[in-house]
This record gives sequence, structure tokens and C-alpha cells, in this order.
Amino acid sequence: MICAEQVTMKFGQFTALDHLQCSIPRGCVYGLVGSNGAGKSTFMRLIAGVYRPYAGQVTVEGVPVYDSPEVKEKVVFVPDDLFFLPHASMDRMAELYEANYAKFNRTRYAELSDGFGLDRKANIGTFSKGMRRQAAIILALSTMPDYILFDETFDGLDPVMRNLVRKVIYGDVEERNATAVISSHSLRDLEDTCDQLALLHKGGLIFESDIENLKTNLFKVQFAFAGDYDKHVLDGVEVLSWVKKGSVANAIVRGDREAVRAKLTADSPLLLDILPLTLEEIFIHEMEALGYAFHDVL
Repeated sequence: MICAEQVTMKFGQFTALDHLQCSIPRGCVYGLVGSNGAGKSTFMRLIAGVYRPYAGQVTVEGVPVYDSPEVKEKVVFVPDDLFFLPHASMDRMAELYEANYAKFNRTRYAELSDGFGLDRKANIGTFSKGMRRQAAIILALSTMPDYILFDETFDGLDPVMRNLVRKVIYGDVEERNATAVISSHSLRDLEDTCDQLALLHKGGLIFESDIENLKTNLFKVQFAFAGDYDKHVLDGVEVLSWVKKGSVANAIVRGDREAVRAKLTADSPLLLDILPLTLEEIFIHEMEALGYAFHDVL
């Protein structure tokens, strides 16, 4: 298990994380989303032991990460900004990884490289952006990690490669009880990949939830009544968004959908539809509720 206990991280006068508190259970795929500068990449570097927390602590299996080489061997981090040795091939990088990870598996490295169709002896500098991302993922997964951290995992990957990466990640989680922590600005990718989701904003955790529960508790309601009415028909319901055109209203609400259905049905609506939201729609409405919206910019 990964635990963040009142973690604060500062860079000069800038506070990247502010008393962050969360836990990530073993054997899950955990997604991180948030506004730009929310602290997602900083949090991953703290889990990997790259940074020492300014305050609080990050532990893996109950041990503070930063000062523990033993714990760091169980954690692998693929950053958004990839790094390879100058002019190195994948085989040269594999030697570097093998020197730092005792469980580096040469057989798996070869199988994954062949599966992704990459030339292990070619200069990585000649690879495309997507191929470089694939190379980094292959090298990381070949360390046989218990904790896999991916920052912008799917950036630059085509749909076929995205599905292949998901398949490999699922295999590690299911077969080895590994934990994957993934950040991405592509909420569609996280929706298809993750079990749980955490929303960060301005260095703090806004919520963390099972994705299915999240999508169940936040939904769109479209309805109409014969007579005139206003937002008060939803009194007692948490309404995040309300738009009424003519006799038809559209609302984004949070709560128990059957309770909302019963409340509106009691007034004999002419129209009543309760519709699911995509993860992207949920993110937009949650961020708007926090004041993070730009409707008036253009």
C-alpha cells in the first residue's frame, strides 16, 4: 500500500502539494487527474523517492520511501519527460536498469520488445515520440516492479499501442498483484483503464472514488413539465449545473439517481431521462464547482 500522510511539497515560494492525505491499495489501477499544476507529477516523484517531502511522509508498505533503497527497488517511474542516455540503444538502457533493479528480467524485456516491434539495438534517438514512450514502458515493466508509476502514460501512443499497454498493465496487476498509478489528461484512457480515480487541485486531494461509484453518483437529468417551473423543483438535490430552454431543463446532479427519479416522477413530468456522464464530463463539472472554468475567455 502507498500512503501519503499530510504531505506538503514546496519549491521556493510555490506549494505543489498542501497537506495531501490519501492511500492507494495494493493490486489496483489508480488514476490521477487534475488541473495543470495540480501536483500530480510531484506526487509521483514523491512515491518514487525522487523528492523528499517538505513535510509529512510518503510510505510504501509502511516504510518511508526517500531513504529506503529496498523500497525504491520495488517502484519504477516513467515520467512524462523521458530520459535516455545519449546515443543509447534499448539494450544499453537495459544494462543500466539491470544494474539498479535486481529483479530485472531479461526474458521479459526481450518478449516485450518483440511484442511491441522495437529494435533493441537501434539508437533510441532515431525513434519517434511514440516509440520512445514504448521503449520507456518496456524497460520499466521489465524490472518486475510491485509499484508502477506512469506520468502521461499514453502520450504519443496510437490506439493499437494504447490497448497493448493496457493489456500489459492489467497482466501485472492481475498476475503479480502489482499496483499501477497512472496520470493522464486523456480521461477517456483513464476511464477505460483505472479502478479508482483521484482528483487533485491546487496541491490538494478533492476526492478519490471507485470509478463506477463516481459515474453512478453524478449524472445528467433531462425533464419537462406542462406548467411553468424553475430550479426549485430540485430543492434538496445537489445541482452542479442547470440550463432551461423553453419547457425542457437539463441538470447535472449528484446523489442517488433513484431518489431523484422518484422526486421528479411525483410531479408527473412530460419528459424524464436520467443519463450517464463520461469521465471527462464529470471532471469538467467538478472543476467548474471549484471555480476552474474559462467560459468567458473567448
